[in-house]
Amino acid sequence: MKLLIVEDEHELQEDIAAFFKKEHFLCESVSSVYEAKEKVYMYDYDAIILDIGLPDGSGLEVLEYLKSIEKNTGILVLSARGAVDDKISGLNLGADDYLTKPFDFNELNARVKSIIRRKHFKGNNNIDFGDININTNSQIVKVNSNEIELTKKEYQLLLFFISNENRVITKESIVEHLWGDDTAMFGSFDFIYSHIKNLRKKIVKEGGSDYLSTIYGVGYKFKRD
Repeated sequence: MKLLIVEDEHELQEDIAAFFKKEHFLCESVSSVYEAKEKVYMYDYDAIILDIGLPDGSGLEVLEYLKSIEKNTGILVLSARGAVDDKISGLNLGADDYLTKPFDFNELNARVKSIIRRKHFKGNNNIDFGDININTNSQIVKVNSNEIELTKKEYQLLLFFISNENRVITKESIVEHLWGDDTAMFGSFDFIYSHIKNLRKKIVKEGGSDYLSTIYGVGYKFKRD
């Protein structure tokens, strides 16, 4: 899962990123309205943690911008204690939830994951896709009731495919979603093939269906028969 953190308090920004990286999120962080708009225009995220009070304006501007470019991203607003008007404005502009500073990281984690489940998986902790079952809390994946061992990237790749069922996904979008800002380091995206091949092999080995189709010259499609 890919998370954008929009927070200008540097220490808090780093703490949030460190916490969610332990939860196997790919995290990107910015500190201003301008940077946030640039990020959401260029990339897609599973969720955004958005502080209202930013040095060059209000986080509400980012919400308005997301609405204007029709990005359906899950958003959790962070607001100062007592800032009731900001909370109401954020929710009216399309935020999915809000949390008041200071907050407990476990509560933040639970709320972000709840937003992602509602956006992508109809609110379920258990995702059933044909003969594949995923428990997003324990991150256990089973095929035909048999647990399979996936690497962190394979797990993220599987969730990305399932959340984009029946869509053609390019290699570029896969790399950008799984590696984020590090994408620029790669001269070629051909290496993604080995991750896809290993994921497919592990599913099929347990008698699972081969849900993945290669769209030559374009990318991949994950679909049920």
